[in-house]
Amino acid sequence: MANFAKPSAPRFTVEVYQNEFLPEGGSEVHAIVTVTSTGGATATRAAASGGPAAVVIMVDCSGSMEHPPDKMRGAREATAAAIDTLRDGTSFAVIAGTHVAREVYPGQGRLAVADPATRAQAKQALQGVTAGGGTAIGTWLRLADGLLRQSSAAIRHGILLTDGRNEHEDPAVLRATLDACAGRFTCDARGVGTDWEVKEVTGIADALLGSADIVADPAHLTEDFTRMMEKAMGKEVADVALRLWTPVGAEVRYVKQVAPSVLDLSDRRTEAGPRAGDYPTGSWGDESRDYHVCVRVPSAAVGQEMLAARATLVLPGPPGEPPTTLGQGLVRAVWTADLAASTAINPQVAHYTGQAELAQAIQQGLEARKLGDVDGATAKLGRAVQLASASGNADTAKLLAKVVDVVDAAAGTVRLKARVADADEMTLETRSTQTVRVKKT
Repeated sequence: MANFAKPSAPRFTVEVYQNEFLPEGGSEVHAIVTVTSTGGATATRAAASGGPAAVVIMVDCSGSMEHPPDKMRGAREATAAAIDTLRDGTSFAVIAGTHVAREVYPGQGRLAVADPATRAQAKQALQGVTAGGGTAIGTWLRLADGLLRQSSAAIRHGILLTDGRNEHEDPAVLRATLDACAGRFTCDARGVGTDWEVKEVTGIADALLGSADIVADPAHLTEDFTRMMEKAMGKEVADVALRLWTPVGAEVRYVKQVAPSVLDLSDRRTEAGPRAGDYPTGSWGDESRDYHVCVRVPSAAVGQEMLAARATLVLPGPPGEPPTTLGQGLVRAVWTADLAASTAINPQVAHYTGQAELAQAIQQGLEARKLGDVDGATAKLGRAVQLASASGNADTAKLLAKVVDVVDAAAGTVRLKARVADADEMTLETRSTQTVRVKKT
């Protein structure tokens, strides 16, 4: 473990958990890289950038938001609560999203600066927002991107609420928009009610390194929006990357965030010099995350050892200046003839491999259920119940129990429920990637 904290930098630590021993000829190394950020980040580039943060709230105002009317009313109240949660000095704007995007406040392509007066003005402007029109989420994101790019704040964040499918925009347009916005701001996405598409909402959050969730009852929107904004206000440093260096002959097979949720970062690598690549991690406050790194190394004889990878947390510097190193950990490979040593699975690696399988089993099981494949759905969701039980993922186990009748959790024996509420099925799918931390002994 290494800690490169400085008086002017956030305190980050990087820890590596692995079984470094490989059998003769073995070539695949697995490690869990735990990154933890704790206080003292207020003097970072985020704080020195001319403002603590910039936030844009995107509210679905399509016609379906009036069916029932409490959705639109709940969205206005929730947005007002989020505005009240903004810290003084935060740049912000509110967008009404339909088949086009419209600035609700402050307007004229600007961001407002939060203080008692601007918060009151924004809430007053919200009262005039009504529902009508279609849904083209890419237009909302493009307008948010344009507004956020005006700000010099390092923390740039969006909150997006929708109640329906992106029916008035080609999927390729939304995908291109997400690709363009990735790395420019993070975004939390929420679906209200049960008429939206889970893969669309989770896809937005995944692409923009934010969270996704369902708010089935509009009455809970205010609580959820307040919690989201509080978390956004707690971010202190942005654009942090996990840099992996590998020696000649070695290559990174994949990098996945595995806690607090599963997110594959493998295809987001950007080259960072000879044999090094950066994987984005987004914005950080006081929190801890785990990453599963898999490296393929050249096979070697018993007694040989090598550095398989160097994991460094970096913060980009101003143009022309090198990045700041926030923390570093080493991934090793040692070849041994000791069968017990080489076949042992590190507890952290085993746990998160199971959590990733749990997420996949839920998604595949629900898809099979939608297609009428009873046997396939039963097998996959049974396996999910077994994994949730074994890993202590009580929240996921409770969600699964609303979709299946559990006969024997340890064995994974279940029966599909004949009737399942849409909200219960969508909640399970939306939260399928949420994981529990490994119990460290």
